[in-house]
Amino acid sequence: MSLVFPRPNTNPFHGKKEKRMMAEVNASPLKHFVTAKKKINGIFEQLGAYIKESDSFLEDAYRSEELDPVTTEEQVQDVRGYLAKVAGIGEVLARRHMKVVFFGRTSNGKSSVINAMLCDKVLPSGIGHTTNCFLRVEGTDGNEAFLLTEGSEERKSIKTVNQLAHALHQDEDLDAGSLVCVMWPKAKCALLRDDLVLLDSPGIDVTTELDSWIDKFCLDADVFVLVANSESTLMQTEKSFFHKVNERLSSPNIFILNNRWDASASEPEYMEEVRRQHMDRCTNFLVDELGLVDRAQASDRIFFVSAKEVLQARMQKAQGMPEAGGALAEGFQARMFEFQNFERRFEECISQSAVKTKFEQHTVRAKQISEALRRIMDSVHIAAQDVCLLLVTRFRICRPIYCLETKEDRQDRLEFIDKQLDLLTMDCKAKIKKITEEVERQVSNAMAEEIRKLHVLVDDFHMDFHPSLVVLKVYKNELHRHIEEGLGKNMSERCSTSITNALQATQTDMIDGLKPLLPSPVREQVDKLVPRQCFSLSYDLACDKLCSDFQEDIGFHFSLGWTMLVNRFLGPKNTRRALMGYNDQVPRPMALTPVSTSMPPFPQSSMTQEELMVSMVTGLASLTSRTSMGVLVVGGVIWKAVGWRLIALSVGLYGLLYIYERLTWTTKAKERVFKRQFVDYASEKLQLIVSYTGSNCSHQVQQELAGVFAQLCQQVDITRQNLEDEISHMNNKIEQLDSLQSKAKLLRNKAGWLDSELNMFTQQYLLHST
Repeated sequence: MSLVFPRPNTNPFHGKKEKRMMAEVNASPLKHFVTAKKKINGIFEQLGAYIKESDSFLEDAYRSEELDPVTTEEQVQDVRGYLAKVAGIGEVLARRHMKVVFFGRTSNGKSSVINAMLCDKVLPSGIGHTTNCFLRVEGTDGNEAFLLTEGSEERKSIKTVNQLAHALHQDEDLDAGSLVCVMWPKAKCALLRDDLVLLDSPGIDVTTELDSWIDKFCLDADVFVLVANSESTLMQTEKSFFHKVNERLSSPNIFILNNRWDASASEPEYMEEVRRQHMDRCTNFLVDELGLVDRAQASDRIFFVSAKEVLQARMQKAQGMPEAGGALAEGFQARMFEFQNFERRFEECISQSAVKTKFEQHTVRAKQISEALRRIMDSVHIAAQDVCLLLVTRFRICRPIYCLETKEDRQDRLEFIDKQLDLLTMDCKAKIKKITEEVERQVSNAMAEEIRKLHVLVDDFHMDFHPSLVVLKVYKNELHRHIEEGLGKNMSERCSTSITNALQATQTDMIDGLKPLLPSPVREQVDKLVPRQCFSLSYDLACDKLCSDFQEDIGFHFSLGWTMLVNRFLGPKNTRRALMGYNDQVPRPMALTPVSTSMPPFPQSSMTQEELMVSMVTGLASLTSRTSMGVLVVGGVIWKAVGWRLIALSVGLYGLLYIYERLTWTTKAKERVFKRQFVDYASEKLQLIVSYTGSNCSHQVQQELAGVFAQLCQQVDITRQNLEDEISHMNNKIEQLDSLQSKAKLLRNKAGWLDSELNMFTQQYLLHST
């Protein structure tokens, strides 16, 4: 793509046109602002097109692997950032209006001030008229005024102020944050002919949506006018709003109008004192609180006016009547002069201060961008020239030798990467194995310790207990959830921190080992792989499934009963066998054939003491169940031996103990027995999955480390592939560098031309406006 630069203008009429334009600008300060805006918009359009072309050029150069030594990713990102910044600045500058926003408390006379500036009753004002939404007054080239509501393109015709007030009050969809555009014919208001927009606002004392108002209506404002009530003081509500404005905007232009100053005519003896008080408070607000101007400049931002009087006088003048006619308070001429002084300062602020504050920073930024792009293109041009000369010299003189040396160098690099990758792979596998074994051991030990403390966790479970089946089922489910959460939390506190630290240290070691095999741009991306804070161990205990077959025994059992006594000696399992007559006979072992006739046969397995005790109790239970004669005989023997008194006493104590245990067998006692049985059962079950849980956690760590290592290996593979591609593309490098060198030179020259355009704009508008 060839670049065409504008040639110096040789048209003799061009100078006359420029002089005529400058004469219009000097005659109207507002036109000076509009002309400067159009000029800077044109420059930024050219700058945006130039950056797009530069971005495409650098992107193509960077994406081509042969041009890596010439341009860098940082340069591409810088130019892309410039493109976004220029586009954002262009959107700001694309507005075709100067915007003035009027704020103040309800009924302070904001609409009256706007009407007075426009010399006509454009907005509803006075008794019974309160602005309940944002009104944007803008000029239209037509002869009819109309309304445009937010979100609608329907034109609502209005001819009088009363029609406007009626239309606003009848629209129920309007709220304080809504915007209504009042399109007023430019032929009726001279101030609207220079693309000036005046924005009236609801009272800032009736809403809390100040932040949204600033975002929606104030970010593109050129001037703010605070309309205060001179019959009162500057309120905190007004100050708070402009503090928010000052935080969001850089050095906003703020004027303060103390409206209704005609009320001071009724008390002339206090006029100067009240004026001095208002002036001091407003000055302190602008200088000390907002820090926008110094005290010498503050007097040019604070005015004492009566908008109602000015509007009445100007409308009388438009009708051919004297300005001072009618019932005007004493001192009207002074207040009229004050309002005219405000308008003059207001237009000067837009035409000079606004031009400087709005365009100067953008112009400086554009010059910085243009200079940065020129330096980038210059460095690309020099780099391409140096590389191209080096390659051409070596390539033309000894092309086979050069290609062979390049190929051997790349091949040596590939072999080095392969060998180092094999060594690092073995080392990483050993580290992964070591840490997984340590994780399995640590998790298993921690879980075994937590199982030993399971009774503490179960005792901490508090829920209403009842032996009914429905409640008991819910109780079990909640207990399972409590144990699973508690064990998981305790396990995490014991293991997660140390395991995560060890994991991250291993990941860092792997990356540090593989980074030397990667090029510098890729190393920065690899560093983002660790530390990986999102990893956490998952302890899936599934307590509800593990203990699903738990059967509690919370029925009453007398401690000296037959079942409990046998249970103490034999244990729960053997007790059930004994009482149910599990084996009527003790199994006898089969004798084996003796090896020799001299040796007696020996049993296959010997009878344990536990089996002998079960057999004896079973036999006793069977004997007592067959007949009651044994009871009578034994009773008679005991009767004769100890006497009936001792027997009676023993029976009584036995009965009292039974009654006591029966009475104390409450729901709480049942819950304690239930928890004790559950702890015994759950501990036994959890012991079965200790090794499984440790193995599961170690597998998680292994997968995490394997994933990181796989990503690292993938980066190494990419590096290897890049080296191979570099060998195959070596012959095309010189031609591409020649083309790049030529285009970089053209873009560098265009950056210089844009810089000269910006210098001309600065001389013509920014220095002129000062």
